[in-house]
Amino acid sequence: MSDKLNEAREIINRVDSQMAELFMERMKAAEMVFEHKKEFGLPILDSKREEAVIEKNAALIKDDVIKSYYIGYIKNLMAISRAYQYRMQGGLKVAYSGVEGAFAHIAAGRIFQKSNRISFRDFKSAYNAVVNGEADVAVLPIENSYAGEVGQTIDLIFSGSLFINGIYELEIHQNLLGIPGSTVDDIRKVTSHPQALGQCHDYIKLRGFETEEANNTAIAARTVADSGDKSLGAIASVETAEIYGLKILEANINKSGENTTRFAVLSKVRAHAPSLSSSVLMFTVKHEAGSLANAISIIGKYGYNMTALRSRPLKKHSWQYYFYIEIDGTTENENGQKMIEELSKVCDKLKIAGTFEPHSEI
Repeated sequence: MSDKLNEAREIINRVDSQMAELFMERMKAAEMVFEHKKEFGLPILDSKREEAVIEKNAALIKDDVIKSYYIGYIKNLMAISRAYQYRMQGGLKVAYSGVEGAFAHIAAGRIFQKSNRISFRDFKSAYNAVVNGEADVAVLPIENSYAGEVGQTIDLIFSGSLFINGIYELEIHQNLLGIPGSTVDDIRKVTSHPQALGQCHDYIKLRGFETEEANNTAIAARTVADSGDKSLGAIASVETAEIYGLKILEANINKSGENTTRFAVLSKVRAHAPSLSSSVLMFTVKHEAGSLANAISIIGKYGYNMTALRSRPLKKHSWQYYFYIEIDGTTENENGQKMIEELSKVCDKLKIAGTFEPHSEI
């Protein structure tokens, strides 16, 4: 055996030994990252962070040929780190409202893969589960492109103690489902949530189906599965069909292809991360002429673009309202702190409800 081969093997053995120790150290750091994400209700995958790590580390390698292999190595290493964190995430308790197969259940599973999703009967129960420590985070809908805002959730965020640490967009596709062996021609009646029935009104009318309302799309699917009736169909998601053993008779039957629900991830602690580049402000203004206009002008004065503005009635005060605003940018910098300080002078109550990464699709 040549001296060069022996030397090479000695180098490899030494480096492998060092890398094993460094690998253990890196995976311990991955545990710390997961604990942080668990505390703040953040998902495992942070694409922007991974891209930054790849770019930074690749710059350390000067040989262009070896650099391409090193980038592959770093990508594989981060995938292993994610897999390890997903394993730990199996103990993460995620509260949602509805039953298995409901869109909130689907959204929670896509945001927090391999997590322990816990069903609650309503939004308030899911929210309070985090407050009381029964769950680590809650995933609740805040807006639908077809039906508008989800006032119950927004009211809970305004009056409660939890923070928004993410807003995710789930595109909704409604499908006609039936029991195995059925066809579209067998269907005489369809059941689903009223909103889903409305979204699919044109299709239902074209087919001449009778309709029956259900509390949500997943319950409708379960009803059809339990009935064994070929003439009864459900309108629900592909995931729901898989859960309840139903057949997709026709896909994408909703009236508009642009049907998206935005889900907020809520946790006890407000997150701070570079990727969370938008903020949610909630406030009431003094009962004086021009108060709202003053508040909006202050936001504009500091260069913040408002991407959403909604008003909601105050429960205990007739004809008075609070306001929900989404802005581009965070309030963590000096500019943001000055804006908050000035807003406080014209607002009776002001709450930085959280930060999120804009346009996160799941």
